[in-house]
Amino acid sequence: MLPTIEWQSDGVVMVDQRKLPAREVYVRCRTAPEVARAIKTMVIRGAPAIGVAAAMGIALGMQRSKAKGTRAYTVEFNRICDLMAATRPTAVNLFWAIERMKRALAEGVQAGESVDELTARLVAEAQRIHDEDVANCRALGAHGAVVVPDGARILTHCNAGALATAGYGTALGVIRAAAERGKVAQVYADETRPFLQGARLTAWELVRDEIPTTVITESMAGPLMRQQGIDFIVVGADRIAANGDVANKVGTYTVAVLAREHGIPFYVAAPLSTIDLGTPDGSHIPIEQRDAREVSHLGSVQLAPDGAGIWNPAFDVTPAALVTGIITERGIARAPYTDSLRQLFEGAPALA
Repeated sequence: MLPTIEWQSDGVVMVDQRKLPAREVYVRCRTAPEVARAIKTMVIRGAPAIGVAAAMGIALGMQRSKAKGTRAYTVEFNRICDLMAATRPTAVNLFWAIERMKRALAEGVQAGESVDELTARLVAEAQRIHDEDVANCRALGAHGAVVVPDGARILTHCNAGALATAGYGTALGVIRAAAERGKVAQVYADETRPFLQGARLTAWELVRDEIPTTVITESMAGPLMRQQGIDFIVVGADRIAANGDVANKVGTYTVAVLAREHGIPFYVAAPLSTIDLGTPDGSHIPIEQRDAREVSHLGSVQLAPDGAGIWNPAFDVTPAALVTGIITERGIARAPYTDSLRQLFEGAPALA
């Protein structure tokens, strides 16, 4: 399995996703600011992966701490948490992971642990978040594979694979699990302008797994659906509101509207850490605006003329009414999502 991010004794190692598929390059972050920079500059991306990276960055920062007492240690810890929280605003997994690290520290402080013991606790918690993410992706993949039809021609948008998680993937976890059961005939990957996560990353992962893969531009998805070339659609998510509205890579909303028009099931795959019951609906989800150069240029080549305005939201919101089901590690939630998503957190039996 592709090692998206790994804790090592001398730092946090992650594959540089900006270099794929041309080169497989690994970046070693030795300080918390280096991890934060890696998140902000998209060395690592994908909501679950960002959460894991933030947790490891916090643990790494505190491992490097010179604080002698609990009070100074806590002040430094909170500063690093704020540093991580400022990197990217939309993916709720980032803030979920930070809160888990805060709870871990609070428990250690309450237990009267020394600075060294607190650090060991934080390192263990970060590694636990990593391992749980892999397990959750495999579990939701198994749930999702059940609803994939035999001989499916599947469309996905952006990258929600091993590269977007600690391993295995969310949307690609569903595709991988379905492929293992012999249910996948073809996967179509939207190229996903402007960062090209579909063309560069999703296709790279699927080709490595020997799953039949075709890259299309977003503008080709509609004609492909009209020609009855798609049976099933699954995407990932960066934040899911309490009512089931889904924030995902910009262009997802368009795919969902087209899916409804053509009668194609549109599923979202995400772990519980992506569901934000504190956000009532999609209008309350902050949408990251990224550098205009991502649209105006392709690498060093300028595509748009000087003087043209650029609008570059990284995400859009798909209304819950367009979502067939939300696939999680505890089963598949369906409308009304206000009820079914809450039930997932109440320890209800796996939904179907």
